[in-house]
Amino acid sequence: MKNKPIYVELPIKSSIDEVWSRTQEPKLHEQWDLRFSSIEYLPKKSEDEPQSFLYETKIGFGVKVAGWGKSVGTANKKDGSKTSSLHFGTDQKISPIREGKGYWRYIPKGDEIIFLTQYDYQVRYGFIGRILDFFFRPMMGWATALSFDVLKRWIEIGESPRAQYVRFFMTSLLSVFFFLIWFYQGLVPKLMAKHSDEVAMLSNLTSLDESLALITVGIIGVLEMLFGFVWLFYRKKRHLFAIQMIVFPILTVMALIASPTIAVHPFNPITFNASLWVLSIIGYILAADVPTAASCKRSRKGESV
Repeated sequence: MKNKPIYVELPIKSSIDEVWSRTQEPKLHEQWDLRFSSIEYLPKKSEDEPQSFLYETKIGFGVKVAGWGKSVGTANKKDGSKTSSLHFGTDQKISPIREGKGYWRYIPKGDEIIFLTQYDYQVRYGFIGRILDFFFRPMMGWATALSFDVLKRWIEIGESPRAQYVRFFMTSLLSVFFFLIWFYQGLVPKLMAKHSDEVAMLSNLTSLDESLALITVGIIGVLEMLFGFVWLFYRKKRHLFAIQMIVFPILTVMALIASPTIAVHPFNPITFNASLWVLSIIGYILAADVPTAASCKRSRKGESV
């Protein structure tokens, strides 16, 4: 079964020349496109031949993929649109992509430019490569869409791509961190260990007997784990940071009421919750208007993503 080509579309309030410049000039292009770390144009023998270039993509831990490409830009005088066709590939075995083709289109529409791309590629390693591409292709589509939104915000509001990516990845890192915190706190102390301190504090706060307190602690543990998963799937992270900015002080006060002596314990809930509260404030600030792949159209009319 052949996979569908990757398609991404996004309106940008700008002139066609501005969008063209930021997407065709290598030093500008490499700033916003998550798929490339560097792009270098090669000298052309004549104006009529395609523009050849070399690119690199840093994967991490010092590993990078280098490849080649050729692009041809054309203008449509009737509707004012422009198209840039692309042929790309790499000989490095670490890359699942062997060779591909695609295009960018720039279509004027009122005070906006509809900027879109469609591309497809051949994978290496035969059947195994096609299996890997089942997971790799959605990642490429997501990276393309996220990059398009970063470009849009760069042009429309002037925030640099670097600053946008710092906010995006810091927000993502905090989201994973809070998932782990809530999941661990729900699973280990409350469900697995059924820690006596958890049961005792709940009993002191509610006057429940030990058996009911034990059951209630388990229910709270499940709810905490579920809230952890919310951090992974709920898109509006700022709402979650705001909730925690209210919840952590309340939890701290409740812990002190239930057991005032915990204030002198090492690594006690006061310092722990205060740290999480400060991180929630930082996350709330960072998560304001974070770039997102969800802002892009991912299929043509009448097609499903």
